[in-house]
Amino acid sequence: MDQGQLAEQIVTAFDGMSTQLRSAARYVLDRPHDVALLTMREQARQAGVQPATMTRFAQHLGLDGYETVRDIYAAAVRGGEIGFAGKASRQVESQKLKGAHALVADILRSTADHVTALAEPASIDRMVATAGALVAARRVYCLGLRSSHAVAWQLHYIMSLIGEKSLLLQGIGGTDGDPLGHATKDDVLLAASVLPYTRSTVELAEFAAGRRIPIVAITDSEVSPLAQLADHVVIVPTGSPSFFHTMTPAFVVAEILGSLVAGQAGQHAVDALRRFDEQGAALKTHLNRRMSKR
Repeated sequence: MDQGQLAEQIVTAFDGMSTQLRSAARYVLDRPHDVALLTMREQARQAGVQPATMTRFAQHLGLDGYETVRDIYAAAVRGGEIGFAGKASRQVESQKLKGAHALVADILRSTADHVTALAEPASIDRMVATAGALVAARRVYCLGLRSSHAVAWQLHYIMSLIGEKSLLLQGIGGTDGDPLGHATKDDVLLAASVLPYTRSTVELAEFAAGRRIPIVAITDSEVSPLAQLADHVVIVPTGSPSFFHTMTPAFVVAEILGSLVAGQAGQHAVDALRRFDEQGAALKTHLNRRMSKR
């Protein structure tokens, strides 16, 4: 049995499962890489069930034990079978089984849970420490490619409103990383990437690390390539009932970091934003919808 067949079997058997077994099933369907890489005990903790439930889940599917589930998913990871197409197949089957309304509700609940998890004290501590590194830097080089581009852009845009220390790495013709040649240990590279990690982002982070440029990372795992290189890391969950990983938590972190940096800038930020408002008014940047008096 391969991973795709097992996923289809889980979806088919879902209605006949107990509440606890359904929690295990959702975890396996939503977190295939973690199934392959993490211990059963850690997976049970993240799924919110007892380790014995994971064993009962596997036996409910006619398997000897949960190690068989892990072996099947590990083989899929090694063979490169867990990707967007594989996730899309599972979503199609799940959507057929539970319906479009249920999928929408599942995505919203999953996203809300992820954002709520960011409020844990350890996560807040990391964001505050990361913002401190951004504040102390002479210049912040913001890097995010593919799905992570919006994360880097949002932080860069917020910081650009309050000063000139932010620079977005988005070169034309393959020149994304060229500005890093001017960076020093007094600067910071903020890099964002989640599984599947973008090769160029990791390579530019490795280049920065080799030049002793401090790195702060927004990524999805303590063992991700960026986390291994970074001086400060903010971990964001990305699991989703959709075939596509969610970037909402990472986007929220970018906005939080931008707000913290602005707050640290104090009166300097206020003056910069006043100039921005004046420029916007002079150029009529934003639509004025004031109702005329009748």
